[in-house]
Amino acid sequence: MATKKTPTKRAPKKRTASSALPSDVNNEMILDFYREMLLIRRFEEKAGQLYGMGLIGGFCHLYIGQEAVVVGIQSVLEERDTILTSYRDHGHMLACGMDPDGVMAELTGRIGGYSKGKGGSMHMFSEEKGFYGGHGIVGAQVPIGTGIAFAHKYLEENAVNVAYLGDGALNQGQVYESFNMASLWDLPVVYVIENNRYGMGTSTERSSANSTELYQRGSAYGIPGMQVDGMDVVAVREAAKVAVEHARSGKGPYIMEMMTYRYRGHSMSDPAKYRSKEEVQKVREERDPIERLRAVMVKKNVIDEAGMKQIDKDVKAIVSKSAEFAQSSPEPDPSELYTDVYADA
Repeated sequence: MATKKTPTKRAPKKRTASSALPSDVNNEMILDFYREMLLIRRFEEKAGQLYGMGLIGGFCHLYIGQEAVVVGIQSVLEERDTILTSYRDHGHMLACGMDPDGVMAELTGRIGGYSKGKGGSMHMFSEEKGFYGGHGIVGAQVPIGTGIAFAHKYLEENAVNVAYLGDGALNQGQVYESFNMASLWDLPVVYVIENNRYGMGTSTERSSANSTELYQRGSAYGIPGMQVDGMDVVAVREAAKVAVEHARSGKGPYIMEMMTYRYRGHSMSDPAKYRSKEEVQKVREERDPIERLRAVMVKKNVIDEAGMKQIDKDVKAIVSKSAEFAQSSPEPDPSELYTDVYADA
């Protein structure tokens, strides 16, 4: 199955998708983007509150600020495609259609959660929705996603795997082993680098020899890539169409570097003293993905202010219901410790 290639076969180039609205992005799609991003934002805000109340234990990594990445990419995927990501995973679950009730119940360790309360924030899973987990080990999801892509090709499923990783995970050796294998065998996988500028508390400028063009990390393996404004959901969608079509058509892997930003610390226990309040506020004011889409909606007369307030009200009701469900769902019985340990074979 392996074939010899020259690295120049698929030389990467810098490419930033246009934020102009393409013909296939209609008002209904814009509203869907807005609802989905707002759901993730409000859900994460509620999760932060529950963590502060002691109802969520362990680690909890919020996705606030990065909503446009997963919503834009998910909009071009098909039902047979699969995704997986790291421990910052709640937004990805919601974007692929997982029930907010089940996600919140899992965060609080209840039996009504997607992993019966045993996975918590970092280790949920839904085969039905093609979500193959959040993963707590830095970079571990990349070889797993590569393996899923191998299965897609071997079984001739015409499906694509999207493996999300952070800028910090990009320095892990297993990532490059995955790049090599994926390129060698032309696997249908899209690697999405969510570059939020900080790997835990270390900026990319301090941890990467080439911090401004991480999408070029696949060049040694002939993997093409592009850098995208990850705070613009339409730009993300347009770029994702190129990357996913490349992988689905049998041309092999593709790398997308999403220039995004997280407003909260690395996790809920991180005071984020390594960056200034002014830096965070500047991004909020100038690049917030939800506010940028709101501006488009107003300019295009997609919806009026009353309509946007109603969407926010509806989303808050969904999130409040999920929190109530989570708190009313019982904790798993101790016998659950012995279930789901081994696969039936």
